[in-house]
Amino acid sequence: MNRSASSLPLAILISLMSVAGLRGRNASSDWPMFRGNPRLTGVTEARIPAKPVLRWTFKTSSEVKSSAAIVGGRVFFGSGDSNCYCLKLDDGSRLWTFASDGPIDSSPLVLDGRVYFGTANTNFYCLDATTGRELWKYGLDEKVLSSPNWIQLPGGTKRQVLIGCYDFNLYAFDAGTGKTNWVYATGNYINGSPAIGDGVTAFGGCDAIIHVLDVVAGRKVKEIEAGAYIAASGALVDDHLYVGHYENAFLSVNLKEGKIDWTYRDRNFPYLSSPAVTGDRVIVGGRDKRLHCLNRSTGEAVWTFPTRGKVDSSPVVTGGTVVFGSDDGRIYQVSLADGRELWNYEVGQPVQSSPAVVDGHLVFGAADGVVYCFGDK
Repeated sequence: MNRSASSLPLAILISLMSVAGLRGRNASSDWPMFRGNPRLTGVTEARIPAKPVLRWTFKTSSEVKSSAAIVGGRVFFGSGDSNCYCLKLDDGSRLWTFASDGPIDSSPLVLDGRVYFGTANTNFYCLDATTGRELWKYGLDEKVLSSPNWIQLPGGTKRQVLIGCYDFNLYAFDAGTGKTNWVYATGNYINGSPAIGDGVTAFGGCDAIIHVLDVVAGRKVKEIEAGAYIAASGALVDDHLYVGHYENAFLSVNLKEGKIDWTYRDRNFPYLSSPAVTGDRVIVGGRDKRLHCLNRSTGEAVWTFPTRGKVDSSPVVTGGTVVFGSDDGRIYQVSLADGRELWNYEVGQPVQSSPAVVDGHLVFGAADGVVYCFGDK
């Protein structure tokens, strides 16, 4: 089913869309969503210490796959124990807890004083970020593992929130009311999050197709065959979607021309990590237990960094370093220039969540149910 709203010329749309985050680099004080910004680039201007120290931990009752958001000195995340938590960034003390209907793998979006996330038991929630009070929820037909994204609609007052679902649909909600603006049907599960930029949203699904839609109207712009099903979220930069798939390849997809510019293959292992994309490099984790750094123009390997477990955690570029987690139970910081290890911290349990980074702070969740915050001494 595809119910579309009225559309505007693309040039007008782009000029009216919110600029914050859409250039692919988030500011240093907040990390409001999965991958930091609507393009899902995983790049920040924030700086963390060369050798971070553990500042605090917070224990939940189940594994934490949900990647944290950090806004206004507060940390927001979901847990497999079905709770959404809000903590103080300074000391990890709990401000509120919201009990949802099911496990939360979806990473929260914090926007305009509200928190958005989905659950494995089919609901999509909107909470008050200050109190944790439920403002609205929308019941879907299947679980939601995707993390929400957003745009500002033409006119400058309303926001639209996008979320993928295992019922094969991508939904666009009015951020304030929870009313569906449109629903776009695909051919299989949507596990990853839709990337947004330049008037379109682009995402892959388990139907092995890259879908490109007009982000306001929900109309199909293009479909591009990916060659295998896609569980990861892609990063959208300069009309290209960078994303890996389950048949052991990572792709640079030219959305304007509707073709794959290059394909990176190394070992026969899938890619479920989402990439970080800089001006000239693409960095992504693989289930071959390595972090891969590629030349953005050619797809050739610049370096690889080995761990002892699969890397489903999505890396973040902060300054001249890359931070990420591994199923070997460690959090790593490596040099962006050459992949040299700079620091690691042993958690002891798989780390599949992605880092949230603001100035002086690095926040991860792990399979032991603990959220870890690192920073200055």
